[in-house]
Amino acid sequence: MFLRRKHSQKDGSDQRDSKVSELRTAIGPLSGRSAKYCTDACLRRYLEARNWNVDKAKKMLEETLKWRLTYKPEEIRWHKVAHEGETGKVSRANFHDHQGRTVLIMRPGMQNTKSAENNIRHLVYLLENAIMNLAEGQEQMSWLIDFTGFSLNTSIPIKVARDIVYILQGHYPERLAVAFLCNPPKIFEAFYKAIKYFLDPKTAQKVKFVYPKNKDSMELMKSYFDVEDLPGEFGGNGTLKYDHEEFSRLMAEDDVKTAKFWGIDDKPYHIANGSGHSAAEVAPEPAAAPIAQRVS
Repeated sequence: MFLRRKHSQKDGSDQRDSKVSELRTAIGPLSGRSAKYCTDACLRRYLEARNWNVDKAKKMLEETLKWRLTYKPEEIRWHKVAHEGETGKVSRANFHDHQGRTVLIMRPGMQNTKSAENNIRHLVYLLENAIMNLAEGQEQMSWLIDFTGFSLNTSIPIKVARDIVYILQGHYPERLAVAFLCNPPKIFEAFYKAIKYFLDPKTAQKVKFVYPKNKDSMELMKSYFDVEDLPGEFGGNGTLKYDHEEFSRLMAEDDVKTAKFWGIDDKPYHIANGSGHSAAEVAPEPAAAPIAQRVS
């Protein structure tokens, strides 16, 4: 029985490798950033998202390549979207989950702007940044969403939420491991019902509603995170205060690595500190080699 199971696992792996090769042949020769993007791991994610149907995965991947060619997410730089992040409504955490995955923290109650385009661009930037910061061999990220201060005044329009869902599902397949919605208020329920209509069933299964005062919720959170890392608003013992100036410095350093990986000749620029004065100039420097396996 053990041997049969072992052979079955090997056969399944061989079949999936074959599907990856089939998809690579189907999309044809690629060059430049498209070739860099389409690693075997990348192709596997698109196949997984389409239940290993090569034709459907090909269509999905081609749509992404067109989108990346026009939207150019790898060219977004922090100093262009930093104003969106002044309140810390979306940021990368300084800790990982138990699997070593990058953690994005979202605070919809801290919404500070009205521009749909800039809100989406800011989020896309942080998705790309989170991917770049994934540990070696890691494919997915975790989201922690804190609803403190959420109201109808701070909620984004349904259309913007729909566009975000489309980008996440259509162009970042199998990148989300889990999303914890912490203490969502009653008024969010109707909002979520509208959003859920656009969610793929696989994505919807990754969304978890948790409440810090609920024992089952906390046990679930502990199965994903170290309680000492987890900020208090998520039921942990940690503290995490958003420092826009420090976060901007970290993002500027990451921008250098991003430009290096994609072969973009970025010009040095100045980062404005929290008081509005110009801070140190950031110039390109060599990036770490493992990034190549993480961005695609």
